[in-house]
Amino acid sequence: MWIFGRSVECSDENFTRTVTEGLVLFNWVLFALTLFGLAVVFDPLGSTRFNEQESSLETLRHRKLMRLWMRRLQWTFCWMRRDKHGNDAFFHMATFFSSLFRGTDTVPSDYVAGFILMRVRQKRESRERRRLQLMDEQPRCTQDVRKVMADAPEWVSLELAHHFLKLAIAAYAWPFVMYRYPFSGLTKLAANMTCCSCLRPKSTLVREDNCCLCNLAGVRYLSLVAEDDILFASFRNRIFEMPYYIVADHRTGSIVLVIRGSISMRDVFTDLNAGAEKFEAEWLPPNSMAHRGMAIGAQYIKTDLENLGILTKAFDLYPHYKLAITGHSLGAAVAVLVGCLIRSRYPDLKVYALCPPAAVLSREAARYTEEFTFSVGVGDDFVMRLSIDSAEDLRTALHHMLEASRLPKYRIMLNGFGYAMFGVPTSDLETTWKSECTTPPVPGQLPLLFQSPEPTTWSEVSVLEKDVPARRFSRTRLFSPGRILHITYVKKSATDKKPGIRGSKFAMRWAVAEEFMQLAVMPRMILDHLPENVDKVLDTILREQQELEHQLH
Repeated sequence: MWIFGRSVECSDENFTRTVTEGLVLFNWVLFALTLFGLAVVFDPLGSTRFNEQESSLETLRHRKLMRLWMRRLQWTFCWMRRDKHGNDAFFHMATFFSSLFRGTDTVPSDYVAGFILMRVRQKRESRERRRLQLMDEQPRCTQDVRKVMADAPEWVSLELAHHFLKLAIAAYAWPFVMYRYPFSGLTKLAANMTCCSCLRPKSTLVREDNCCLCNLAGVRYLSLVAEDDILFASFRNRIFEMPYYIVADHRTGSIVLVIRGSISMRDVFTDLNAGAEKFEAEWLPPNSMAHRGMAIGAQYIKTDLENLGILTKAFDLYPHYKLAITGHSLGAAVAVLVGCLIRSRYPDLKVYALCPPAAVLSREAARYTEEFTFSVGVGDDFVMRLSIDSAEDLRTALHHMLEASRLPKYRIMLNGFGYAMFGVPTSDLETTWKSECTTPPVPGQLPLLFQSPEPTTWSEVSVLEKDVPARRFSRTRLFSPGRILHITYVKKSATDKKPGIRGSKFAMRWAVAEEFMQLAVMPRMILDHLPENVDKVLDTILREQQELEHQLH
């Protein structure tokens, strides 16, 4: 009060006064964050355990914990409660979080330490695989695009995937322009903006954009498409309702439905409503299941298209064009589900899914989408491995790592800074863990790297016994859709690094959905999902292929 008020003259020295004011403000922010953290993280019910003799009491505690998570979500994201599906989304997220975290007794620093230990473990496992020469048994990759696409149909093309990726990036509109060009973004958007557009006639039917059509300006700038070719654009963003636009793509002779990926908290809520729900569409295998939030989003877009008749009008203008659907991340998954819903009406449609999530459809339904879906993933993209099952497996693995480590938590976190800067030293691969020959005295204390004489697998049943199977959120495992082309980075040898020797930075192979069932803690797990990095990878591969073909000719 003294330093900010005028009743007491504290000091005439501006520097001292400014520093003190900054410290006071910092302390108040820190205090507010502490209260927020306690409200969100603190569990007043305590750590609960499953007990067969007290199952009714356990059920009651589970309901109390679910209601606690419900209140946390409603207070933290209070502005979303007005959405049509807001309370429904909060309920399913509260159920998932209560199932995932109940009885774990962990704090945020435990997760940080666990991720560091997982990175060390993965380094150790890679070394063991090389030592046992198991790497040769893995599916081989190739750096030649022509070779990997030799048996693929004509529409499965890396050039087409790269082209549709640019349209998918454009769906992120003006926020992506400002993200990529923070200092010059406004000048880039200004040429395509329309001041007071609400009072002017528009050639493009636009829904829920602002008065200057900033979102449409971002789409036009990023896609390099003329305004007359953008037939419809909806920028409505609610829970289970994501923006999309429809464009006449003269380069490929297609009417393209482009669905935006995750960029807002409402999109994150759609992602996190990840339970398996029955999904019905013509030609789909019976009893097919799909990601709940994405299935509702796909149904919303399908209903929107039918009510507005946009596709019918588009094909009246361009009767010889075909239908293509594309998207990145969440948009890729919803694009596949929309394709399933309307394929009976447009049997020749094709879907280009860029970096789709791991949990979209049940296994037989995912196999069915291989007929019309081309999926592309890069490197260690964590979204392509993210699902309810992989999150629950990650939770168990973190407990494994913390139990098996012989180092205190502060040492693990200090080592983590060194690993980030200099990599993981070989000595730490051995000294980080406890003896692998010790057996736990009580259930639920199994060291993670314990080696028994009989072959065993890491399962949640052997770690936390009865408590974990009772908390499996989903009984149905979901998989990635389409034919999956996985692009990986090539680690160059000392010979390849010599001057004058050129080689591609990337290799690729056809993968199956089962290969993306486990989350891996890797340095590029986030970077490999960003659309601009995926665009750079595809552009580099295609440019190298063109240079190679030019040399051969």
